[in-house]
Amino acid sequence: MKVLSTGKLKTTIKDHLKENYPELTFQFFSSMGEAEPYLSEAEVLLTYGEDVNDTLIQKATQLKWIMVLSAGLERMPLQAIKEKNILLTNARGIHRIPMAEYTLSVMLQVARDTKVVLANESSKIWKKKTPIREITGSTIGIIGTGAIGSEIARVAKTFRIKTLGVNRSGHKVEHFDEIYKNEDLLTMLPKCDFVISVLPSTNETMNYFKKEQFLAMKDSGVFINIGRGDTVKEQDLIDALNENQLAHAVLDVFKNEPLDPSHPFWEMENVTVTPHHSAISDNYQPRAIEIFEHNLRQYQNRLNDYKNVIDPDRGY
Repeated sequence: MKVLSTGKLKTTIKDHLKENYPELTFQFFSSMGEAEPYLSEAEVLLTYGEDVNDTLIQKATQLKWIMVLSAGLERMPLQAIKEKNILLTNARGIHRIPMAEYTLSVMLQVARDTKVVLANESSKIWKKKTPIREITGSTIGIIGTGAIGSEIARVAKTFRIKTLGVNRSGHKVEHFDEIYKNEDLLTMLPKCDFVISVLPSTNETMNYFKKEQFLAMKDSGVFINIGRGDTVKEQDLIDALNENQLAHAVLDVFKNEPLDPSHPFWEMENVTVTPHHSAISDNYQPRAIEIFEHNLRQYQNRLNDYKNVIDPDRGY
């Protein structure tokens, strides 16, 4: 069985896979461009999910399983994968620790006015009085109560934060004090000091946050997006911030990346821009490969206890 990888895997991981699975033929490449001549022979593909298209799926005549070494699937040719009945799994869940740490860190940064403090430091301005507040005892609303949202809620409890969550059915989730259905979002938003979106990119979540949602938030509220950029109608968010309908936005994801230098977000004092790095961690690849190895054992032994099987119709 040939396993082809188009991700830039660490040497230690490549050596580990070759040593522990000598019966398999691994082909490691740094890009799809390098790997494409060998794609027609591969039964398994390891990819970050941004280098596969319809044409390549048609060329991959032996392909039976795609393991996406990330959570995002918005660039995957899901219809073509469905038509060829290719098993699709991803690394959902590996981001929960770094993304929870990121979320709590930016909450503290906004609460302690760190953006201004750093600007003052750069300009050698000694200004002791800044509008600093505490996050302890506040209320957060997390839209998306899966592995990442649940970990954010768990960590938030350290600060005695009240945790509210939104999911499709309103089913209870550990670490959340209250859960709301999607249709009850506007009831929850006015209660939140911080609103955190962990939404994926799907047809259902496109422009999920727009004027109506921002109007429902507290004018002292902070919006944090670590999900996907197209879940937010950007102009509506800009208008809401300019009209002081909310206090601040921390944005790690955008509709178009990298964010254009001319985009208004860069210049807005009440916006913090980070370069889609909330999930970055030195443990990223080891955690993703751990899921791959679990699924590989299932695949080799014709079992069916796969982790993170993706429904191509839903996109998650």
